[in-house]
Amino acid sequence: MSSHDIEVDLAVIGFGKGGKTLAGTLAARGRRVALIEQSSEMYGGTCINIGCVPSKALSWAASHPGTGTDPKEWFETAAERVSSLTAAMRAKNFQIFDSPETATVITGRASFIDATTLAVSAGEDELIVRAPTIIINTGAASVLPPIPGLRESRHVVTSTEALALRQRPDHLIIVGGGYIGVEFATTHAAFGTRVTLIHRGERLLETQDADIAQEVRELLEAAGVTVLTSAAASQILDVGDRVKVFHNDGAGRRHEVEGDMVLAALGRRPVTDGLNLAAAGIEVGERGEVVVDEYCRTSAPNVLAVGDVNGGPQFTYISLDDHRVVLDQLEGDGLRSTRDRVAVPSVVFTSPPLAHVGLTFAQAEASGRAVRTAVRRVADMVIVPRTRIVQETRGVMKAVVDAETDQILGATLLAHDAHEVINTIALAMRAGATAADLRDGIWTHPSMTEAFNDLFGQLR
Repeated sequence: MSSHDIEVDLAVIGFGKGGKTLAGTLAARGRRVALIEQSSEMYGGTCINIGCVPSKALSWAASHPGTGTDPKEWFETAAERVSSLTAAMRAKNFQIFDSPETATVITGRASFIDATTLAVSAGEDELIVRAPTIIINTGAASVLPPIPGLRESRHVVTSTEALALRQRPDHLIIVGGGYIGVEFATTHAAFGTRVTLIHRGERLLETQDADIAQEVRELLEAAGVTVLTSAAASQILDVGDRVKVFHNDGAGRRHEVEGDMVLAALGRRPVTDGLNLAAAGIEVGERGEVVVDEYCRTSAPNVLAVGDVNGGPQFTYISLDDHRVVLDQLEGDGLRSTRDRVAVPSVVFTSPPLAHVGLTFAQAEASGRAVRTAVRRVADMVIVPRTRIVQETRGVMKAVVDAETDQILGATLLAHDAHEVINTIALAMRAGATAADLRDGIWTHPSMTEAFNDLFGQLR
């Protein structure tokens, strides 16, 4: 084994959004930076390789098929385009972050020797990296719980493998009715795949209000998806080139579904295995997350953690904001914190997309506030012609407002362009705008933001 040492001002473990942005910013300021990534297939991080970019590119392709194209052939074409897209973005990311004279991309597995020293191994070679400041940015990975047969089956994939498929399955069984399961069900149904979605809870998307979850279920079923709720997967069994999923219903009765592939969409867990965090005195939580304070600082004073690995919301834009918090710690006044975040939106890319910000009605009511709410079916919003122009009148919009202050507490949009429109509501909430401000706002025509005139005018 060969070994040598390098010293840098900052070492970042993992190529995700927060870490790479921090590395790029400090390298541009003349700091010596090492960006360590265990796989050349992950330059750029989870989002562009096995997350947001390929999944949304595949989703977009599913909703824009070629005229007269066979669904299976269209899937193969789309999969190839997605692969080319991620490869191009991966190469560009490497070029960007390996180009500055003060930055170095190191491909290998990092582990702590102590709080300021890392051993990076690649095959028989080992590099010792010493840095006064180290950033953990290793992301998260799919969870495979101990369901009999789940880990042993040849026909089970996670979202990572599902996005690498070059041929469309004929019958996809999805176990898990959260964001990932619902998105993949939407996409594969649009490609003509027979989809069965099995979820142990009473309803899909359990963080949403029950009426919104029901709307999503009805959209999936209208697209041909078989949705089974209160169905706990109990066993996965390979049967030749097929696979069976056994599940128990709410009464304890055993059922089975047979298909040719199973997608395990059962959550994601922070990746900390192999980092030897104990050697640096870094505390780890129950889910394997690196424990941090509101400034992204770990229990080791010079080590910080950003992105999915620190146990916060698993969104790329949260990782990006973690970078701002850490940058302020390293080179600012150190006052910015994760507590500064207000009205952070989220999106599930169903068809149409489901976007949410703030409190649900159930959460607002449970808080003890007096609230007003409005629920409007998109098809009934006659002053929003954009929906008819694009021929997408499905969905519903819901707003929750403080009855005393007119403060916007939350909104849920299941509608065309919801993933864009929700950002306007989120910004309004951060700026302290009231429901009346959105109701009486002057919006371009024809646009989806015109829906604010209708939605916030219907509060009761």
